[in-house]
Amino acid sequence: MPKKLPSDIQNSIKVLLESSVDPAVIGKRVGVHRNTVNRYANKWIHDRIRKRGGRPSIVAESTRPYIKRQVLTGCLKTVKDVQMKLEELGHPMSYQSAINVLHSVEIYAEIKKKKPLLTEKHKKARLVWAKKHQYWTVHDWRRVIFSDETKINIWGSDGCKYYWKRKCDHLQPQHIDVTVKHGGGGLMLGSCITSEGPGYACQIYDGTMNSEEYQEILGTSLKDTMEYYGLNWETSVFQHDNDPKHRSKSTTQWMKDSGMIYIDDWPSQSPDLNPIEHTVGQNTSQTSALFEVVVFWITQ
Repeated sequence: MPKKLPSDIQNSIKVLLESSVDPAVIGKRVGVHRNTVNRYANKWIHDRIRKRGGRPSIVAESTRPYIKRQVLTGCLKTVKDVQMKLEELGHPMSYQSAINVLHSVEIYAEIKKKKPLLTEKHKKARLVWAKKHQYWTVHDWRRVIFSDETKINIWGSDGCKYYWKRKCDHLQPQHIDVTVKHGGGGLMLGSCITSEGPGYACQIYDGTMNSEEYQEILGTSLKDTMEYYGLNWETSVFQHDNDPKHRSKSTTQWMKDSGMIYIDDWPSQSPDLNPIEHTVGQNTSQTSALFEVVVFWITQ
């Protein structure tokens, strides 16, 4: 255990520390090593800020908030942009060092979320539609039959895929995303959901559908769904999006002739308003389980 310094020297060190004098300077004044001064400083000053070990960063502390602000405002969009900006400011560094700078200001990478392209016209139409229906009750919404079409991949997923490995590991079979020609194929399905439960699914062959085929689905699958749940057009409202085959003159006339009540002002680019979109989005990631359900739907 180090020998204690005389009381007068300790008092001198304490006074100089309280005056924010550098430990190295204090050591020279009182005739002790600066490590001894630091030891007493750590003993007396509990909230003392200690210097970090290792090589000092080449990026000034005043530069970090600037870089953070540039990223948050969208002026710098990628790590490469950050790297180039830091080089302009006199801080040339590697790609990984630029990532470390971002991490030091609590900015981390994430996968970009996808959303429909919304113009000002789309936004205004969505707002008008929302205000028009803001006072609908739960009973009003339970009347709506929501419909949609979706693609189910037979092989793999269209989503992002990752794998984890150590740097020293060689490529393994589980690290590879196996593909087949033409994506392996898939099923295009059309269906609906009601407040009573899901509707009958209908396979769309060749992945395309015209107005006449759409009307055939409305007259069969939709009709069968309504009969199954005991629904009718006196108490139900049909919803579909603004796909051309949905809004064609022949389809509109067919629905009127059939006595259908439908939402005719559905705002464009608004999949988030349709509950079936969220349901399909959650389920299609479990391809194998969903495919079994799809086969059951089609074959029954």
